[in-house]
Amino acid sequence: MICWSDWHREPLIVYALVFAGWLYAIAAWPLRQVLAPGSPSCPREAVRFYAALALCWAAVSSPLDQVGRVFLFSAGMAQHLILIYPVAVLLLRGVPPWMADWALDRPALRRPLRWVLNPVAGVGLFILVVGLWHLPRLYESALQDVRLQQVENLMFLAVALLFWWPLLSPSRVFPRAGLGIQALYLGFAQVSLTALFTYLFMADHALYPTYQYAPRLVDVLPPLEDQRLAGILLGVVSSLVLVGGLGATFFKWAHLPEQPQSQR
Repeated sequence: MICWSDWHREPLIVYALVFAGWLYAIAAWPLRQVLAPGSPSCPREAVRFYAALALCWAAVSSPLDQVGRVFLFSAGMAQHLILIYPVAVLLLRGVPPWMADWALDRPALRRPLRWVLNPVAGVGLFILVVGLWHLPRLYESALQDVRLQQVENLMFLAVALLFWWPLLSPSRVFPRAGLGIQALYLGFAQVSLTALFTYLFMADHALYPTYQYAPRLVDVLPPLEDQRLAGILLGVVSSLVLVGGLGATFFKWAHLPEQPQSQR
């Protein structure tokens, strides 16, 4: 059974997070005036970035990971939602503009990044990857193979960063989309995730054998109810984030200063 104080220390995950934190620290402090002379310090951004790393480590190394891999689909869904929403958002909000432009503004990267960091690719890849990983055969394979599950988590985080880029881009070279496009973007994402929510919630049988035959951690949560709870988590959390973002976008749009008649 679960030992709630047991946080596993997968070396690959720990090394990757420590390396990312080290690179950020080196760029943000000792090398800042070399990489971007005159750029201001970034204490707020640093807090967000390191909070994202800590939250990512908690999601993939805490007992939540074991519960989601062995016992409860709803716990696995909670883990993925943490990676998709707060971790990805905090990572992008934690990168100052000068750092993003220094890393991305390179001749060899401009053309491929313009393809990848545009709204169509962002929402398309996000919906495609999230949807495919929830197909029963692929999701079940990840439950049986720890390495494949790590690939799954990494892909969720990667496409989440691509998804949030048109909305939260810190870069001046690859900036955020316009407010009108952002509104359409968020609306399309909400409709698409509603389809996945419906698939999980309306299924009349447990889709994943691991959860169907797992010992019950919670007696009142049989496999089908656990699956429906996972669908509800996806639907509710995504709606709160995406519909909330849509409302904020319309609010900003409505309060844009009007251009003089001669400039229209």
